[in-house]
Amino acid sequence: MTTIKKINDKNILGAVKVLKAGDLVCFPTETVYGLGADATNNLAVAKIFNAKNRPSFNPIIVHVSSKKMVERLGILTSLSEKIIDAFCPGPLTIILERKKDSGLSDLLNAGLKTTAFRIPDNTVAIKLLKNFKKPIAAPSANKSGYLSPTKAEHVYEQFKNNEDIPIILDDGRTKVGLESTVVYEENNNIKILRHGGISKELLEDSLKIKIIEGNKNTKFSKDLISPGMLNKHYAPKVPLRINAIHKPNLSKKGNLVEAAANLFSFLSIYEKKGKKIAIAPIPNNGIGRAINDRIVRASSSSSR
Repeated sequence: MTTIKKINDKNILGAVKVLKAGDLVCFPTETVYGLGADATNNLAVAKIFNAKNRPSFNPIIVHVSSKKMVERLGILTSLSEKIIDAFCPGPLTIILERKKDSGLSDLLNAGLKTTAFRIPDNTVAIKLLKNFKKPIAAPSANKSGYLSPTKAEHVYEQFKNNEDIPIILDDGRTKVGLESTVVYEENNNIKILRHGGISKELLEDSLKIKIIEGNKNTKFSKDLISPGMLNKHYAPKVPLRINAIHKPNLSKKGNLVEAAANLFSFLSIYEKKGKKIAIAPIPNNGIGRAINDRIVRASSSSSR
């Protein structure tokens, strides 16, 4: 039976035992809650796909505790190392070629030579990783196509009857509220494959290079080198309309960071009411790109 646990050393160690036993743990990050499994255990990773009803061709992000662990598992270039030094830990995922002796489950990678790595900026997540002493595979803790969870209660509503998920570590509401930005180095260029908690402008200002937009609205497995590239994603179970006026606003102050943090929480609230959802226009710059990306994926073509 799934239970929500408060954050303390005892419960974190209890979550470590669950991971070592090959079962799943829901844990907080600064972006959204993750559904975690031992990234080196094929059976445990398979439980993620089963629990989420996730397509087998959709890769899964590997969470690690440090740059040193990234170096042990993946092949760093000078540019990818610069990105990690600048933005990790934080809401950024980087796609790297993995080492042949990484020991990572082949199920994570959809048959590709690359793996998505992230160092979360959350004390609970880092404590869990350091105590487990191995990488943790963790997509967002929601069923595929449904809203990403920003609270432990969101996770519980979707997985309370799943015997493979005995523990949800409750760290309150997540800080960022959107999934991580996903980047990929190709021919000495950096592509954004998914907009998220770190904006394109922030990447460009820090790295002093032009960031390229990667594939959008991907349908086929051959194009999926990153999580979050499917057309239909993050969707509520009621109709959603974008660019509405005179409706509840994600941020009355017009603060895009606040709007990002509120997005999935607001969608969850209105989904429970069983009513149609309408969202006011969001400026398409900075983190606003990530918000609009999630809204467009969540809205049906008939409601735009």
